[in-house]
Amino acid sequence: MPTTLFRNGRVHTPDHPAATAFVVADDGRLAWLGDEQGATSHADGVDAAVDLGGALVLPGFVDAHTHVSHTGLGMRGVDLSGTRTVTEALDLVASAAREAPGAPVFAHGWQEQDWTRERAMTSLELDRATGGGIVYASRIDGHSAVVSTALVAACGADGLDGWSSSGFLVRDAKNAARAAFDASRSHADRRADVEAALRAAAAQGIVALHECGGPLLTSAEDFADVLDLGRRADLPATVGYWAEAVTEPEQARALAALHGAVGLAGDLNIDGSIGSHTALLRDGYTDEPECTGTAYRDAAGVRDHVAACAVAGVQSGFHVIGDAGMDLVLEGFVRAAELVGEDVVRASRPRLEHAEMVDAAGVATMARLGIGASVQPAFDAYWGGREGMYAERLGASRGVATNPLAWFDGAGVRLGFGSDSPVTPFGPWVGVRAAVEHRDEAQRVSASVAVAAHTSGGWGLAGVDGAGVLRVGAAATFAAWSVGDFAPDGLPVLGGGAPLPECLLTARDGVVLHDARG
Repeated sequence: MPTTLFRNGRVHTPDHPAATAFVVADDGRLAWLGDEQGATSHADGVDAAVDLGGALVLPGFVDAHTHVSHTGLGMRGVDLSGTRTVTEALDLVASAAREAPGAPVFAHGWQEQDWTRERAMTSLELDRATGGGIVYASRIDGHSAVVSTALVAACGADGLDGWSSSGFLVRDAKNAARAAFDASRSHADRRADVEAALRAAAAQGIVALHECGGPLLTSAEDFADVLDLGRRADLPATVGYWAEAVTEPEQARALAALHGAVGLAGDLNIDGSIGSHTALLRDGYTDEPECTGTAYRDAAGVRDHVAACAVAGVQSGFHVIGDAGMDLVLEGFVRAAELVGEDVVRASRPRLEHAEMVDAAGVATMARLGIGASVQPAFDAYWGGREGMYAERLGASRGVATNPLAWFDGAGVRLGFGSDSPVTPFGPWVGVRAAVEHRDEAQRVSASVAVAAHTSGGWGLAGVDGAGVLRVGAAATFAAWSVGDFAPDGLPVLGGGAPLPECLLTARDGVVLHDARG
């Protein structure tokens, strides 16, 4: 690797607030940080020089919750986000079926709130649109879907929990249909999907992604492909979480080793999602008062999994969204700590994904037991507030009281930001802005806190301390951004309709992953 001088930028580093330049050594690490005068003195001692043209240089972003293979699949599938009627969505599905006759159709991103009549499409409508083809049409949150009759016949979803004769599926029926659809992809197509998604992430300044896989989410082969491609020097790194429960430490060690997973965590579901009425609530949904969601496991199961992982030194964690789901999972953590000791649980660095409806007492429990929060601020921007989808499902008061970012930060809970792609697209600055402009003003955090959660915080959630900061000796893992206006803290102005920064360059360990400079 050639030694390279990058200069004429604005480098965000705690060690040199006025830094404009840095040198990347041939081992992919930062060898020097300084100003333009220092850069001139280094110019003759490097193999190459790059003029950053005033760009802001930050540590590369980490997306702490993704589904990489499904993101790539969605990129070549049918994007239903933004459609305004069922007819418009069906027309897009039909067009895809005509372009590739006989090929399975993956459609993603619809939500009935966007459609004029606020209803889901049906399997019969998908059948007519595709001439009886195989279709999997995922709701935006991924916790429900509408599927065609041919796919139902192929997977037997009509005999499983969560089946509806309309073709709208949740729980076991949805999982079976998704697994059958995924099995229709060739190995080559799957790896191509993974690579496409990773390249798309790099174009957004993302240098590492936490992949959330598991037996109800992806195949072991899919998970292995994501981790394998993440080892390539020219792509972002991938950190794997496998969602399978255990009861014994030996089980935990063996299962993590088998899959190459950092933890048995991620989308190990306690409950589902608010949009699909499967998040577990203390009180019923406002728009379906008799429904309180779905509990996929109990506190005893949480206790056993957390205790086994903690003793094994393996990260544990769960997907949890609803307030009753939070009660359940935290009860399990407390009971695990009573079994093996709080210090042992804390040392295993457990984490919770989403944790959208946690109260102040729950945040305090998370802080006490060292439970990190992997959160998606864009969910608040998409669905939060007093008039969004959360308010429709939960009522205005509960709808606005989600994603308590300031509580997490104030309590010292380890915090990492992600997208849950393909639920929301890769877009770190979208997440940062959503955190800064949280719909509940009391839960807003500063831009510096938000950027830290999306960089070093993501590494910290994966158990890697000290990463995600630009300093001499650290990995040259960074992104350079075109910025309109700067705030006094040296970060971009994000409010008032200001345009989001554009990624010019992304590098991991000194290797350029993305270059949009022309």
